[in-house]
Amino acid sequence: MPELPEVETVVRDLRPRLVGRRFAALRVSGKALRRAWSRRWNAQIVGQCVRAVERRGKWILLDLDGPWLLVHLGMTGQFVVAAAEKPRQNHTHLVFTLDDGKSELRFRDIRRFGSVGLYPSRADIEAYFTHQRLGPEPFDVDPAYWRAALAKTERNLKAILLDQRIVAGVGNIYADESCFEAKLHPQTFGCQLDARQADKLRRTIASVLLRAIERRGSSIRDYVGGSGLMGQYQDEFRVYGRTGEPCRRCRTAIERIVLAGRSTHFCPRCQRLR
Repeated sequence: MPELPEVETVVRDLRPRLVGRRFAALRVSGKALRRAWSRRWNAQIVGQCVRAVERRGKWILLDLDGPWLLVHLGMTGQFVVAAAEKPRQNHTHLVFTLDDGKSELRFRDIRRFGSVGLYPSRADIEAYFTHQRLGPEPFDVDPAYWRAALAKTERNLKAILLDQRIVAGVGNIYADESCFEAKLHPQTFGCQLDARQADKLRRTIASVLLRAIERRGSSIRDYVGGSGLMGQYQDEFRVYGRTGEPCRRCRTAIERIVLAGRSTHFCPRCQRLR
């Protein structure tokens, strides 16, 4: 699933290609995404100008000068601007023709776990996020809030970092990478961390995500940025997906276990379970 660095890369790629442009036409496939598309949205979208492209957690927000599009890439979603003359790939479910007639914004999703929905206003989107109890951005986490959130739970760190109610945007890849950088075993309970360890993990999450954004995220399956280019951070993984390979710090073989229902990778020497 695309995580915060991948979604941020899509947003940064789309912003210069969409802001100030109008949607001249819209084509919708007959296959349902995670959220059903309402045909009445077509008339509300065609003719609208894109005023801004933003990100919140793993969500993409498009300001259409009134209504807003809210997009989630799911597990295999791609949201790209492509030349209209370029053949559309299979599993392309939404095509927004731009006002120059030469380019299109395309939403493609092989597994159809993603979603695209129209909301009347930004306030309606914020109400949705509040209902979902979406947590703070990892770059804006209040230290006291973070220490308290960890101290009151006996869940392991992997489960905590995957919980979008605690912190928004982190997923399987960057949870593993952050725990490694912080030298914490992902099976450690949140309540076992002292203040120093909690603060180190909070800072590490932000630094890992920023480094991944600089590398345009990680392309290990279907992910591409908003321009169609792949990410590069997969070449720098410390632990994720490296089962049996030597640790980049100590050369100990990376191990894999399952936590919170997800494959979890760690170095048994650098990340000792205490």
